[in-house]
Amino acid sequence: MKYTYKHTRYACYISYIIGAVINNFASLLFVVFNRDLNISLEQISMLITANFAIQLVVDFLGARYVDRIGYRKTLIFAMIASCAGLSALGILPFVLPPFTGLITSVIIYAVGSGLLEVMVSPTIEALPTEGKQSSMSLLHSFYSWGCMFVIIVSTIYFKVFGLDNWRYLCFIWALIPLANIYLFLKVPIIPFGADKEATPFRTIFKTKLFWIFVVLMMAAGASEIAMAQWASLFAETGLKVSKTMGDLLGPCMFALLMGIGRLIYGKYGEKMPLVPSIKVCAVICICGYLMASLIQNPIVALIGCGICGFGVAIMWPGTLSLAAKYCNFGGTAIFGLLAMSGDLGCCLGPYTVAKVSTYFTLYGSELKAGLLFSIIFPIILIVTVIYLPHVIKNRKSAV
Repeated sequence: MKYTYKHTRYACYISYIIGAVINNFASLLFVVFNRDLNISLEQISMLITANFAIQLVVDFLGARYVDRIGYRKTLIFAMIASCAGLSALGILPFVLPPFTGLITSVIIYAVGSGLLEVMVSPTIEALPTEGKQSSMSLLHSFYSWGCMFVIIVSTIYFKVFGLDNWRYLCFIWALIPLANIYLFLKVPIIPFGADKEATPFRTIFKTKLFWIFVVLMMAAGASEIAMAQWASLFAETGLKVSKTMGDLLGPCMFALLMGIGRLIYGKYGEKMPLVPSIKVCAVICICGYLMASLIQNPIVALIGCGICGFGVAIMWPGTLSLAAKYCNFGGTAIFGLLAMSGDLGCCLGPYTVAKVSTYFTLYGSELKAGLLFSIIFPIILIVTVIYLPHVIKNRKSAV
């Protein structure tokens, strides 16, 4: 069989599904961790933070060294780490102290996820195709479909086999990166920016435009993950609905509307101005957070979770598309550094929700206070994206 760039895209799409598994599967088990393994809310927030903190470190290292190591070797190693970490999640909490086992597993699969963040977007961007913005949004839509896939399959599994058997589902999820290793061994890969001389980090760091994109990525990551990571627990404990209903109408609705938003932009993106679209989506995101945190009706609050998903849809892929267009002097390093910035936001968002929720109680639900405070992230994004065209217009041509 002859493998083409079409198969390269398929491998990248599967990689984003793997990223969705890594970032969302454990969040469906927070109540189980708390109830059966005696893991506190503070320790759960540490698991979330550790996941994205490790990804952040890997993003930085990947930005520096991936061009030397090579795209194919790095992508295959990312698959191996993802497979090993998901398998460990079903083993280590039962052979080590539970929290030690959980956080060790998280660290292993976070290495894989971090490398995917660095590698997959530039791999897609480098393919000889038209409509780069649409391609990037379509790629990221597979993260959303992956989130839905994880939630629905996990929910069915829990209903059929029982929540107490969650550990065996870890091995099923580990089969996906194991299979994707084969594709990355075969498909053609073009390194992004291979025809350009690499820009030193010190030059990138001196560029004002780069720091604008750093803030945008941090705000995008925090806006998305603050809701995505806590939606299941929020629905179960704050809105007093069943786990099945909470998972399907909370994080699943979030992922569905996020995927629809990315799919719409993937199809019509070339006709839609990106900067105004990001502003509108940020406003929608704020409305979603307000609905989820201020309205006591459980159904309306869960709808707010979904609206928030639609609002964050093009924040991350849209920012990467703008960076690829206006900050393309940095090659793969730009994608690595921006992925690091996004993961920093992914650490900051859930951590902020947990910290604020620890000190405040709003309408009988601690998490509502943390989610209400999270509107600060899309507000920061709006302010920054308004300033972006001015910086682009006045950037130094020498860069």
